[in-house]
Amino acid sequence: MGRKNRPRQRSRGLFWQGWGAGYSEIIKENKLFEHYYTELKIVPEGEFEEFMQAMREPLPATMRITGYKSRQEAVSMIPPLLMKIEPQHKILDMCAAPGSKTAQLIEMLHSDMDIPFPEGFVIANDVDNKRCYLLVHQAKRLNSPCIMVVNHDASSIPRLYFDQDGKKDILFYDRILCDVPCSGDGTMRKNIDVWKKWTTSNSLQLHGLQIRIAVRGVEQLAVGGRMVYSTCSLNPIEDEAVIAALLEKSEGALELADASADLPGLKYMPGITSWKVMTKEGQWFSDWSEVLKSRHTQIRPTMFPPTDPEKLASMKLERCMRILPHHQNTGGFFVAVLVKKAPMPWNRRYPKELQMGECPADAPVEAVEGESPAEGNPSVPDTPDLLEVKKDDVCGPPPPKKMKLFGFKEDPFVFLTEDDPIFPPVQAFYDLSPDFPKLNVLTRTREGKKRNLYMVSKELRNVLLNNSERMKVINTGVKIWSRNTDGEQFGCAFRLAQEGVYTLCPYIRARILNISVEDVKVLLTQENPFLSKLGDDAHNQAKKLGMGSIVLRYLPDPKDLNAPQCPIDLCGWRGKTSIRAFVPRNERLHYLRMLGVEVFRDKQGKRNDGSTEIPEGSAEDAEGLSQEADLLEQEGEEMEQNGSEPHERIYECSEVTHDST
Repeated sequence: MGRKNRPRQRSRGLFWQGWGAGYSEIIKENKLFEHYYTELKIVPEGEFEEFMQAMREPLPATMRITGYKSRQEAVSMIPPLLMKIEPQHKILDMCAAPGSKTAQLIEMLHSDMDIPFPEGFVIANDVDNKRCYLLVHQAKRLNSPCIMVVNHDASSIPRLYFDQDGKKDILFYDRILCDVPCSGDGTMRKNIDVWKKWTTSNSLQLHGLQIRIAVRGVEQLAVGGRMVYSTCSLNPIEDEAVIAALLEKSEGALELADASADLPGLKYMPGITSWKVMTKEGQWFSDWSEVLKSRHTQIRPTMFPPTDPEKLASMKLERCMRILPHHQNTGGFFVAVLVKKAPMPWNRRYPKELQMGECPADAPVEAVEGESPAEGNPSVPDTPDLLEVKKDDVCGPPPPKKMKLFGFKEDPFVFLTEDDPIFPPVQAFYDLSPDFPKLNVLTRTREGKKRNLYMVSKELRNVLLNNSERMKVINTGVKIWSRNTDGEQFGCAFRLAQEGVYTLCPYIRARILNISVEDVKVLLTQENPFLSKLGDDAHNQAKKLGMGSIVLRYLPDPKDLNAPQCPIDLCGWRGKTSIRAFVPRNERLHYLRMLGVEVFRDKQGKRNDGSTEIPEGSAEDAEGLSQEADLLEQEGEEMEQNGSEPHERIYECSEVTHDST
């Protein structure tokens, strides 16, 4: 490739200009942006300079404390908090990737840690197949049996069904998060390339998609349910205009909720009721009647505020919330809470069975909700050529196009039967309680040996069984057991998996070893410690256990306030004379810090003071843990047979106070 044709490459906020030219820093200025938002007056009078100054400053790092999870931008935490999640809620996250908000939803669903299987669940969707795997990665850290990741266009996400009292019923969601794709001009503080790329045409192009996604969301919302619509854009074309269009189409079925009291202390600006539309060339329009016909494909009537003052006042758009960067040192954000008061008008005119696909010959196209992108959309005209009489005299919209599936072909989700031969040895080895939900256990293969076993909640099992041909499922369930190569000689071919230990433990009545804080430190900092390294109580318990997979359980002592006051369950393996913990590296470090232990590592594995540190890869990743664990266990047993000390993890551990962690 010639030098003149080399692409510009972004690096750390700088752009490569060509050979010999070096890097050019992005200038955080955009005159069109300033002109546009000055004219719209979304910033209080006298604060615009402060607003622009804040937009040019780097975004401060914020952290949501949830174990060892990642950082998250402050304002992006707001939508899940406004949803008022309860453990029984069925939740849809329509545009979920990369997954930080999905993780919040899962945590809120599991707010009561004494309930391993909440009645509710989260279905997290994204249109991008590759981003779905990033979503899976985020969700798997929470180890929930109540999450399913699917891959669909949110504007035509399929209607799902489930069995209820022996009858197939439509699945309506109690809560929906509609965090739509947007121009992202509220993210300029962290995505600095937006300064160069910003133009009003971005909002004009996204407006229609945002409405279609939001319409599909409210169609699938249960009456009485809440849908939170949010963007990281400050533009009313993507914000109030979409909400106004939804409210107008709903004919009173939707209502904007007043969420001002839900987040006390949050500084925000109320939604606006008057705005104009500007082209990328800088031409302004105050009303649809002013728009030239040549621009009708770019500018739509729904981009303008309602012209009827009474209708506009009834919408209560001031209940929308716009967060400005300079008010509390955050990014820019918009959020609105919608409550569904009645079925949508294009559905409520017909009995419930019509929504299931049974309609008379004179029923219009809007009578049925299903797969078709036009289906259930009030903007679709009621014309005879849109109706089709099928062979069984059932009418409906044109047959939907066959769902296109992109990306990798996923392995199947196969539920085990209650009489599967896997269960008897597993049940005997772990002394599973009679109420253990065998029917919720699944595998990802139809033939051959089952390598891993997963568990989902009863409700997600219901959804999977009734919609396997209607949706593309990327991932669901939490891994509870992994096949151990030599496990059968110890009485069970499957060992416990750390990611599912908290889901499984309420049903396990054997193979449990109670340990102290000091025992936890030993197990997490040494590779294969001898049983004698444990405290006397744990040592005596371990001697009574046979070889194989075990649960290592720490229970808090309310009298010892310096120790962690939450229970800890670790997966372990009881060898002939040693014991080890099977815990992924990130979790291992998290638990050690909970115990007041800091772990350091560098490339050499040694500190300047000569103390040892954690080597790369000494703690296993969650994936592929089974095979590596088997090899390490065999290695440990060989060393024990030769009379040598099992090797220790090379950790440098320093005691710190809990305040410092």
